[in-house]
Amino acid sequence: MKKNIDPSMASLDMQSTITDDAFAESTSINRRKFVEYVAASALTFTIVPRHVLGGKNYTAPSDKITLAYIGIGTQGIRELLPLLANTQFQVIAVCDPNKEAIGYKDWGKEWLRNEIRKTIQKPDWEPGGDNSIPGGRENGKSIVDTFYANVHPELNYKGCNAYADVRVLFEKEKDLNAVKIMTPDHLHGILSMAAMKKGKHVLVHKPLSNRLLEGKRAIAMARSSSVITHLIPWDSNGSMETVMSWINAGTIGTLTEVHNWTNRPVWPQYPTIPVDTPPVPTGFDWDLWLGPESDRPYHPDYTNMVFRGWYDFGGGSMADMGHYSLWTVFNALQLQAPTIIEPNLSHVCGMHDPVPFQIQNNFSFPMASTVRFKYPANGARPPVDLCWYDGGMRPPTPIEMQEENKELPAEGMMFVGDKGKILAGFNLQNPEIISGKKMEVQANTNEKKPSQEERVAANLSLFINACKTGKQYPGNFTEAEHITEAINLYAVALRTGRTLKYDAANLKITNIPEADKWLDREYRKGWDLASI
Repeated sequence: MKKNIDPSMASLDMQSTITDDAFAESTSINRRKFVEYVAASALTFTIVPRHVLGGKNYTAPSDKITLAYIGIGTQGIRELLPLLANTQFQVIAVCDPNKEAIGYKDWGKEWLRNEIRKTIQKPDWEPGGDNSIPGGRENGKSIVDTFYANVHPELNYKGCNAYADVRVLFEKEKDLNAVKIMTPDHLHGILSMAAMKKGKHVLVHKPLSNRLLEGKRAIAMARSSSVITHLIPWDSNGSMETVMSWINAGTIGTLTEVHNWTNRPVWPQYPTIPVDTPPVPTGFDWDLWLGPESDRPYHPDYTNMVFRGWYDFGGGSMADMGHYSLWTVFNALQLQAPTIIEPNLSHVCGMHDPVPFQIQNNFSFPMASTVRFKYPANGARPPVDLCWYDGGMRPPTPIEMQEENKELPAEGMMFVGDKGKILAGFNLQNPEIISGKKMEVQANTNEKKPSQEERVAANLSLFINACKTGKQYPGNFTEAEHITEAINLYAVALRTGRTLKYDAANLKITNIPEADKWLDREYRKGWDLASI
């Protein structure tokens, strides 16, 4: 789940080598300018008088961005609701291999249903199916159609098309401008590339791909394409402005380590492969859900909220949360490719009576892990170790905190130098120097922080503006190359359980050649880029 924190803008040339002066300049990230930019973009589509537009909330059809919504699970629906409220979009299609609302899971039994009822102005709306948690393409179509009928009847909306197969959607929806992809992780890369190949703008949730080479291909395609691309977690990144001003001022000496820890996973990560074969739910096309991944029997332990714990279908805790906390750190510190990736992870034991044994697991992420990435120097920035922790693991409590009888929070971030330490919240909120040269946070009392609703609306307006102008904006695929690389190397290191030596120039693991197979995937027939 995302934190409600402020975005920041860090538009840096990730490929260049930086000088001492350039490092100091490039890391002075002006958060206020980004907030102003967001606010201005939001106003662009709200200050035009209604009578000029032709009526209440009217937008000429030619000015709308027609959009297909791919992936109607619980998080997909949660993000569909504010998107519908922006009349610059027109959702013309939804797509999901699951037809009915059967077998979905969520953080609360009635939260999502109640939000849907409020948004579409239908207090008796029910999801059908097993009448529990909403989800599936029929719910998606119902939400879209009911919203436009009840909230914007003046638009004379003709109805939303619903598809099981995204390939059929791309074939039939000739007037489509853009897609939003909210599927499980294993479909993000191939569907993003399929959309770009057809000239469609792309919004996609994290990760860009759960395979390194597929992610690289998607980024290369975006770099050479004129379509607008955006990886959604950028919108929730925290600001590195204060932390970088302290680092550049020498408050903690030379930066040597960055630590980031989360309480994820907050979903089951199964230690064994399912052996039972329950029936496929009515209306669920299991083959379409698998997409590019290898065939196997259906099991609910693979799907919906729990897919992220499997290497084939998800990206683990770092793919889930690391995009929110670390992307802006990568940009500010100009972290590119690590040379060493060192994992430490939990394991599970079983019994072959009367003998215990350790389960050799290369199919699901561990319940807890730490992974250390070693990044070489880049211009003025010396070598840095980036340490990720999940499953309740945390770095050792600094002696400075122990002396005050304090403990590290359940989630957080820490910057360690040879002369001091900076502690911050998980998304860089409320930074403080816990040792080193003390400096105060320079607060801007005149800066008005946008609400979460304003932030969501503004970020959608940035995407709309980019689609209309053809100008990319922060958070596009090309800016996500190095965070994508790290998150996928994290998965391969955990999957092998061994320290990796990585040759970024040749995209190879040099000390464990057999690990290279997990840098990419073998696409099932009909699901490679040439076919989709």
